[in-house]
Amino acid sequence: MSVLVLGGTSFVGRAIVEDALRAGARVTLFGRGRTGTDLFPGLTRLIGDRDTGDYAALRDGRWDAVVDVSGFVPRHVGQAMDALGDRVGRYLFISSHAVYDNTGLRPGSDEDTPRRPPVRDTEVLDNTTYGPCKVACEDDVLARYGTRATIVRPGKVAGPHDPSDTFTHWVRRAALGGRVALPTDPTQPVQIVDSRDLARLVGRLLADDRPGAFHAVGPAEPTTLGGLIRTCARVAGTRVEIVPVTVAPEELPPLFPLLRPDWPSQQRSPARARAAGLPATPLEVTAADVLAWDRARGLPPLRRGFSPEQERELLA
Repeated sequence: MSVLVLGGTSFVGRAIVEDALRAGARVTLFGRGRTGTDLFPGLTRLIGDRDTGDYAALRDGRWDAVVDVSGFVPRHVGQAMDALGDRVGRYLFISSHAVYDNTGLRPGSDEDTPRRPPVRDTEVLDNTTYGPCKVACEDDVLARYGTRATIVRPGKVAGPHDPSDTFTHWVRRAALGGRVALPTDPTQPVQIVDSRDLARLVGRLLADDRPGAFHAVGPAEPTTLGGLIRTCARVAGTRVEIVPVTVAPEELPPLFPLLRPDWPSQQRSPARARAAGLPATPLEVTAADVLAWDRARGLPPLRRGFSPEQERELLA
């Protein structure tokens, strides 16, 4: 199988490329050529820029499938589809759970849950526009390719090479042991999907030529945030005491790792994706691999969570 990956050198895209190569696929990469230049030296790299609309490198060639990891606004997707035309068999678009309106959602919602209204008049992505722009992208892929379109909606993805610092924050903090300040209910459910499981789902969907939308999420019975922290500590060989703390919203660091004020509506059903081949890597394995990766890269400063000084003040 020949596969074109739009954005295949950072985290999720990297995992998808690695899985495709293990499965024997012939992979071509399309991107700006600015990240991961040392990765996949034997692969063909087509250089272009989605922000400026430079898709000239895609004018030639045919692929059995394209995996769109880097499409965030309708223009990105529309211009890619225009450049590729009918020279691809299946178009698999990596979307997001942000397509759903969480108001009134119940735990275990499936892929047929109503989505938010699409937005096409902005390319400024924030909490209010990111999801609706992804909705518009989904609609455009489905309109162009019909039954040759596949939509994958990941939940919270974790694994080595994650640039978001979200799961990595808790892996590193738990490895330090001791009292851990947690500014939310420790029983908040958390669904974590390993990036390599997401990649395997993508590979299975392409191999089976399967249309439709699929949740790439963790187990139907999710762990809790407190349980996740304790699991990370157990993997690191430390002990933690989770201490719930009260922090004013304006004093909370932005994008605090895995904290979800609307967590009852954040749980999704993985049933359809499981039936299609989504694996379930144990959380212990993901945590151990992230810990090893984080230590190997030298434990660089993280951008999320409390600083050590903030945590000490809260625990005092």
